[in-house]
Amino acid sequence: MTRIGLLSDTHGFLDPTIFTHFAPCDEIWHAGDIGSLEIVDQLRAFKPLRAVHGNIDNHLISRECPEHQRFELEGLSVWMTHITGSPPRYNPIIRPQLVLHPPQILVCGHSHILKVVRDSKMNNLLYINPGAAGKHGFHAVRTCLRFSLDAGKVMDMEVIELGARY
Repeated sequence: MTRIGLLSDTHGFLDPTIFTHFAPCDEIWHAGDIGSLEIVDQLRAFKPLRAVHGNIDNHLISRECPEHQRFELEGLSVWMTHITGSPPRYNPIIRPQLVLHPPQILVCGHSHILKVVRDSKMNNLLYINPGAAGKHGFHAVRTCLRFSLDAGKVMDMEVIELGARY
């Protein structure tokens, strides 16, 4: 079993309570719009980190964090990238790859909208957007997710509210 802490859209602000919420996690995933290399460094110093860069991230972050991460973990194929669109309206840039090589889990950010849903039209993939953990954007409440992967199953999904954006 692998416990995951997932966040996105920090935009340069890392809530210090993340370290408490993600203490039981084995890995942290960041789905882009990190905002500063210091956040990458802080998260890496805390737990193993898988991260992708987003559309607001500079070249320093882009060198450290690729645009896409595709990997296998606990018997599940995962694709993490910042901008995917939302089921059933996927970004036309990634849609062909979703059709040709669908992951079991698609992780993204960008919209600042917390959404976890199965897409029955895309091989029942699990679409996961943790919302936005930072203070920049239109969202009212900062959110992130914590869940487990175990032997091909996603379990114990928890929404963590980090407080108001203001």
